[in-house]
Formats: sequence, C-alpha cells, structure tokens
Amino acid sequence: MTDVTKNCIRLSVAQALIKYLTAQQIENDGKTELLFGSAFAIFGHGNVTCLGEQLARNQQLIPTWRGQNEQSMALAAVAFSKANKRRRIAIATSSVGPGATNMVTAAGVAHTNRLPLLLLSGDVFNSRLPDPVLQQVEHFNNPTTTANDAFKAVTRYWDRITSPEQLMQSLPQAINTMLDPADCGPAFIGLPQDVQGISYDFPESFFTPKVHRIRRPPAEACELQALVEQLNHAEKPLIIAGGGAIYSKAQHPLLSFARQHKIPVVETIAGRTLLLADEPLNCGPIGPTGSNSANQLAAQADLVIAIGTRLQDFVTSSWSAFENPQMRLFAINTARFDAIKHRASAIIGDAKCALEQLLAMSSNSSNSNARNNWYEHATKLRQQWLATVKERTALDNSAVSSYAQVIGQLNQHCAADDKVMTAAGGLPAELNMNWLAKSTTNFDIEFGFSCMGYELAGGWGAKIAQPERDVIVLVGDGSYLIMNSDIYSSVLSGHKMIVIVCDNAGYAVINKLQNNTGNQSFNNLLEDCAHRRSKPDLPRVDFVQHAQSMGANAEKIATAADIPDALARAKASDISYVIVVETDQHRWSSVDAWWEVGLPQHSDIEAVNQARENWDIGRKKQRRGV
Repeated sequence: MTDVTKNCIRLSVAQALIKYLTAQQIENDGKTELLFGSAFAIFGHGNVTCLGEQLARNQQLIPTWRGQNEQSMALAAVAFSKANKRRRIAIATSSVGPGATNMVTAAGVAHTNRLPLLLLSGDVFNSRLPDPVLQQVEHFNNPTTTANDAFKAVTRYWDRITSPEQLMQSLPQAINTMLDPADCGPAFIGLPQDVQGISYDFPESFFTPKVHRIRRPPAEACELQALVEQLNHAEKPLIIAGGGAIYSKAQHPLLSFARQHKIPVVETIAGRTLLLADEPLNCGPIGPTGSNSANQLAAQADLVIAIGTRLQDFVTSSWSAFENPQMRLFAINTARFDAIKHRASAIIGDAKCALEQLLAMSSNSSNSNARNNWYEHATKLRQQWLATVKERTALDNSAVSSYAQVIGQLNQHCAADDKVMTAAGGLPAELNMNWLAKSTTNFDIEFGFSCMGYELAGGWGAKIAQPERDVIVLVGDGSYLIMNSDIYSSVLSGHKMIVIVCDNAGYAVINKLQNNTGNQSFNNLLEDCAHRRSKPDLPRVDFVQHAQSMGANAEKIATAADIPDALARAKASDISYVIVVETDQHRWSSVDAWWEVGLPQHSDIEAVNQARENWDIGRKKQRRGV
C-alpha cells in the first residue's frame, strides 16, 4: 500500500493558504520580490481564529494593516496594486456577513479597472450544523447561497473552499487570473469557518517557491501588417494611449513609434501621464473630461490606433468622437474583449511587444506633405491646449477659488515625483483636464467605477506601496464624508499622506449635470437640502477639526494662492496633513465634447425637453457598432 503522507506536510487550510501565498514571488525589472506585499484586515468570527492566526505568524513576509472599514481596506489594496503597475498584489480579508459585502464595491473598482485584488472572506459553516449562524443570510430555496455569492458579479475568479484539497486547484487559478494581462482583475475565495481549521496532508511540492512573470504575448504578424499598410496611406493618424500602455511599460517604444511616423498621441484617463507635458507629440487628454486639442484630432483622424484602452465612454465621448467617415480603428490589447470593440481591427498582444514589432516592420512614413501638415496642425492644437490650461489655472482676485486654480497651484509647487490621486465628483475631470505631467505614471484617477471614497483609502494604499514619495490626495467634501476613516489608518500605521479637501458645499458636479439637463437644483447642494430645517443657518462640517480628531495635522486656507505655503508645511509634517480650501460651486473647466446620459423623451418641463433636443444633436455623431 502506498503511503500517501510521504513527502507531505500536515497543515490546516488557513496554514496551507498563507504558506502558499508567501511562497509566491514575481520578477519585476530584473528584481525578484514577494508577490503579495500587504494584507488589510478587520477580524471577526469568520476569519480571526484561523486565518488571522496565520497572518499574525507571517508578518515579516506579508505585513497586515488594520483599516476601519472593509470597503476602504479593499480599496487601499486596489491602489497598492495599481501603484505597483499590477506587478504586486495586496490582500483584503473580512469576516462573514456585512464585513464581506462591504468589500463588494471595492471588487467592482478592481474589476472595472482591470486591477488585481485578492479577497479572502469568511463564510458560514460548511457542515451547516450550527445554521443559521450570526450574520448568515439565509436563502430558503438554496442553502448553498451566502452573502459571498454577491462577489460573483464583480470578480474575475470566484471560489468557495469546501474541502482542503481544493486549495491546490483554486489558488494557482486565482493567482494566474490576477496576473494575466488579458483577464486581470480581482479574485475571491470564500473560506467557511469550519473548513479554515480542517487539517490535510498537503504535498510539500505545493509550497515550492514559484517566480511569476507577467506574460508578454507578441502580436500576429498578419495583424500588424494590416496596420502598417493602413499607416503607409494614412494622412491623419492618431494614437490613443490607455492604462494598458502604462502597465505594459510601453512608454519608450510608443514614443519611438509615434516620432518615427509623426503621429500625435492623446491619453485616456487611465493612460494620463504616460507622456510628459513637454513632449511635443503629447496633444492632451481625450474625451468630455479631456482637451479640445485631443477631441479635434480624434474628430479628423483617418486612422486611430488605440493602445491598451477599453475605450469607455469618457474616452470616446460616448462613441461620438470619431467623425471622419474614412476612419479606420485598430486596437492593440492583450484582452480580446477590448480589442474587437466597435468593429476595430484587433491586434491581440502585449503593447510593448507589439510596438517593438511595429518599429521593426514599418519604415518611416512621415515625410509626405499631408503627414507634415497633420503634425503641424497637431502642434498648433497642442499649444492652444497648453494656453487654455494656463488660463484656467491662473490665479485671480476671486474670493473663492475654482478647482482648476487649486490644481494649477498644486501642479506648480509639488515635487516631480509626488503621486497625485482622486476619484469621484468634479475633481477627476478637473484634474484630468488641467494636470501637466512633470514625471510619468505618478497619477491615479479612479474613474472607471467612479467610486466615491476611493480617494483617501487609495491614498493610504498607494503610500504603503510607495513609501518613498509624497502621496497627495484631492478629495471633495462629498467623498470625504462618505469615507474618511483612513486618515486615521494612515496616522495609526505611520503612512503619511497629504490631503487637499475641496469644499464646495455639496455634490456640485451632479448639480451641474442636473442644471445642464434642464432640471432645477435638487438634493445635491447643501443649500438645497436644508429647506426642512427649522433653523435658518446652514450647518457646515469643520473638516479641520474632524481631521485633527483622527490624529492628523490640518489647516484651512483662504484661496488657492495659499497652497504653496500650506503644501510646504504639509511636506514638513511627520504625520498626515489635511489642507481645506473652499471651492466654487459653479466654475468648471469645459471642452467641446458630447457625453450621453439618459434623458426623458418627454417631460412637463420645457427646459428638459430642450436639453433632450440638444443631446440628440450629439447622438447623430455616434459611431454605430456592436
């Protein structure tokens, strides 16, 4: 009889899980390091006795940080992975019930933005003997359904471990999903409370250290050749650089290719700061939160090369951006799903590899008069974009500053390697429109899921990932009130961040959308929400005192003109520092672009009907496709 325990080690599920995770390494620019760089945990009855014990015993390998909310911890984990350009992963763990469902929103952020995140959640007892247990959601017709099934809609990989040996299949699949450049996204593993503690004889070979490498699949020559042929005849080519170009580290071959063929480059929100602001071919961000320069080039282009972008509506102006009927669209992407959108000619492969292949295949096609005229036209539009940014961000004598002025002063006076971050509300558009990159890829706008609350949690996670640089978080008063407890997390853990709170007394950007679609202001600005109060005064949050109560240093400044001195004080501080500045509710940067929102086909309000008619004009430009 064969001895099945030979060359095996007896471990509990929790022990085997953490032992396996700590054996995973990744090669990154010639350096090998642990794949899992941090864990974020709030412990409860579903994860403290088994998983928590093992995290405590492995602090030297995977440090565990305590957050104040499971959603914000998982958001911090997302930002950690993004700061590492998808090459290191953070873990978020919770107990059963509300602790788990709190993380569903963060899973949506990771899923939408194609970012790795490992979610380990406690689950109800596999045996069902003590059912129903504390925090269990019971389904009368399906006892196998738990609250953790909610993650199925927002994860790339989902599993519930009901028997120890399943780890040997599930963990490699989860990790390879998170590292796959085509399928990258969050992985979820549910851990029933009783199963976590069950022991099993695991093969020792299962825990052999493994070095992972991010695959770089080359593109097929025939797909590249089709692009080269189009490029040779194109008079007005345009490159759209997305986040995938950043994760692929494709900056240098992209620039070489663009320079060789005199192709202007525009950036998506996820691709912002791939190029420096002083790069002559950098013609600004594209879309309704971008620049007129990029949008005008997109409207005229006869060849568009989309590199590493999922082409969402804030890139394509809801697919109205491309007005030239002769335009051909080529998409370079590792993900087939993204590469074939809207009848694009797909080039499926790694961005860096594909661009290097194109450089080797294509000869200089930039000497024609048409191409030279296109380059000169792009240069003029670029100068107009830079002049517009300068005008918008210039200080004036206004008592209340605009977002653009705050951003302009921060841009001028921050260090080149500072990391700037924001997420929802009016700040993503304003930062995207007005930031001029002094260094590459030190920029994080979460505008895929547009998650209010990502700002401060993400700042904490980014600082853990990159402790050597200052992380500057821009957050509106609305997002601050939704999720602010990671100011305390940053103080508690010693990860200092600088926070600029732009207080415009409400959800002002949605109020703008409300007004722009013919509606009266309702339920967005604070002044419109206090009409039922018996007292006439408008209560306002003292953000300075609130931040100070969580252990941070904080001050309120009068206008954007005070930012240089306040930023200097913040940089000198040894703990997180919050700067509060009131910002104008009604002064916004704008561009000529269309964005589709759902409007009623009929309303009793004439202004709404007129807005619908105006919106329909933009709809006529929409590119029709699958």
